[in-house]
Amino acid sequence: MRIAIVAGGPRTLIPDLTSDFFKDCLWVGADHGTYILLENHLSPVRAFGDFDSLSDEERSEVFGAGIRLDTYPREKDKTDLELALDWALGRDPDECLILGATGGRLDHGLANVQMLLKGVDKKTKLILLDKKNCITLLTPGIYHVKRKHVYPYLSFLSLTEKVAGLTLRGVKYPLTEAELLLGSSLCISNEAEAEIFTISFSEGILLMMRCSD
Repeated sequence: MRIAIVAGGPRTLIPDLTSDFFKDCLWVGADHGTYILLENHLSPVRAFGDFDSLSDEERSEVFGAGIRLDTYPREKDKTDLELALDWALGRDPDECLILGATGGRLDHGLANVQMLLKGVDKKTKLILLDKKNCITLLTPGIYHVKRKHVYPYLSFLSLTEKVAGLTLRGVKYPLTEAELLLGSSLCISNEAEAEIFTISFSEGILLMMRCSD
């Protein structure tokens, strides 16, 4: 099962929701993302939020669409996106795509990246996706990753105090048993050269970012 959550991020960065890439997804709306789904003639199975970002006209359309809405007060301890993500993870999907969660307010954007940590102890693969970036979280192990020419740039950041034993093969700037510290830019702006490149590390949590520019 694949679930795709759409939040209310800048429309200019949201991929084409009607493309074949999303054809088998169950859609979930987070606040204004619910209206974006309806605009694309897509009906979410669930929607979450306080819906305070909607105009009166948009709110009327969302509340009249027959969607199952989980409404919350504006003052709450979780963002609308986190509420939607928690529900999605409770369904144990194989993959959960998060769209409309980048490119706007930096506080929300950073929180959304950190929310990928919710997938550490889950079988679900979490992917933060926009037109220019594909961001995933990796735990210790060996990964053989297929090169995607649409994302020529490849970067890594540590989400823990350090990532130990980091080895990169099949990339422009390879590494062998390196240590990547929290806050280090050592692994920014690499490039895949092989059609299948390899990442391995023994300790820590690694953020992998594939970027188009």
